[in-house]
Parts: sequence; structure tokens; C-alpha cells
Amino acid sequence: MNYFVYILKSKSARKSYVGMTNDVDRRLAEHNSGKHFYTKRYLPWEMIYSESCGNLESARKREKYLKSATGRKFLKEIFEKLN
Repeated sequence: MNYFVYILKSKSARKSYVGMTNDVDRRLAEHNSGKHFYTKRYLPWEMIYSESCGNLESARKREKYLKSATGRKFLKEIFEKLN
């Protein structure tokens, strides 16, 4: 099964969210439906980035990296390209 790491950006606040899934469309719909504690406070969300990681283990490692200080620098570059 193929897994993805994704980055969401809130359309209503200056917030982002990093996660992983095996179905990015379903996961975005879940976040926008208000099912999750953190993301329901900043609805609606848009997916600004996703990457295929191949398997669950590599997706977890990549997600952990993106949530680290070094990974946040990578996220900042993505946000700067959007503006």
C-alpha cells in the first residue's frame, strides 16, 4: 500500500498541519468535516503539498522530519512560494 505525507494550510488562520495517510482525498475531507480536534478549529483547509513515501515506515519518518526544526524550514519555503 502506498502512503503519503501531506501539508494542509488553513484558509481562515495562519495555521498548518502535517500528517500522513494512504488516501489524501479522504483525509482532507475528514479534516474539513470537523472530525479532528486540532483541525476543526481552523476550518476550512486546503492541501498545499503531498508526497508519496511508498510505505508506512518511510511516511512516518518523513512526517517526523517535517515536524522537526529542520523540516519547518522546508515548510517555510513552501509557504513563501505560495505567497
